[in-house]
Amino acid sequence: MDKTVLDAEKNEASQATAWSVFSELVKLRLTTMVLITTLVGFYAGLDAESGGLAQNLAKLGLTLLGTGLLAAGASILNQYLEREHDAKMERTAMRPLPSGQIGAEAALLLGGAVSVGGLLALAAWVNLLVAVLGAVTLVTYLFIYTPLKRKSEWNTIIGAIPGALPPLMGWAAVRGEVDPMGWTLFAILFFWQVPHFMAIAWMYREDYEKAGFVMMPSVNGGGPRTGRQAISHTVFLIIASLMPFTMKLAGAVYVSGAVLLGGLFLWAAMRFSRQLTRQSARVLFFASIIYLPLLLGLMVVDKLKIGG
Repeated sequence: MDKTVLDAEKNEASQATAWSVFSELVKLRLTTMVLITTLVGFYAGLDAESGGLAQNLAKLGLTLLGTGLLAAGASILNQYLEREHDAKMERTAMRPLPSGQIGAEAALLLGGAVSVGGLLALAAWVNLLVAVLGAVTLVTYLFIYTPLKRKSEWNTIIGAIPGALPPLMGWAAVRGEVDPMGWTLFAILFFWQVPHFMAIAWMYREDYEKAGFVMMPSVNGGGPRTGRQAISHTVFLIIASLMPFTMKLAGAVYVSGAVLLGGLFLWAAMRFSRQLTRQSARVLFFASIIYLPLLLGLMVVDKLKIGG
């Protein structure tokens, strides 16, 4: 009986470890956010010509499948490229590669195969435009943003480009094109990322320095510039968030919530810029992770309300 219990506990522990390695390797929370923003872009793109959600469930599923594979593959390859630097950071030292839970060669092969699989799925089952946008996301993330983190404090701005493409991919999956509303979704995600990651960079600036990453809070005069970037991009975010209303693609429910959320986010950014403390950075970080899902949720609710 005791041996059976021990074996069961070992098996559960092994499964838990495997799941932990997998979720960390594919950056499950980040991949989930990519899928959510893609879903919102897809839903926002539905119109009378494309039909309702029920008529597009298969396309939605294939879009999310391809995008999810691409996001997971990019995360694996990013960790492969940064494995030596991750080993120097307390925050990332226990990731699967620097901790030795998976070999570098295996990660490279897995990440490459999953990424290519995602691109092929999008090209074959969704449309070529979405696959091209996916390829741009992959190349920008891995071969421009990732090496730039060790060379320029402006890497966060560049890194916001691949992070903002998933909702545009969702939109293009339905519409087969990118138009002003699709670019508006891109702009919302782009501008949101800057204060979000400025807060993270401030909180972990010593850790980033130790690993050899050049982040804005760590360079000379970086503190005030970090605060200014957080404020300016939050202002741009608020302007971008109002565009769906000005384009008559969202109603009163959405714009009221967007104004309120934008005001609270701007308050957090201004507080951070004035104080430049770890506590004010944490407030800005939490404001950012509250803002985005609520804004996207309002977009969906408003579309449901107006019968979109």
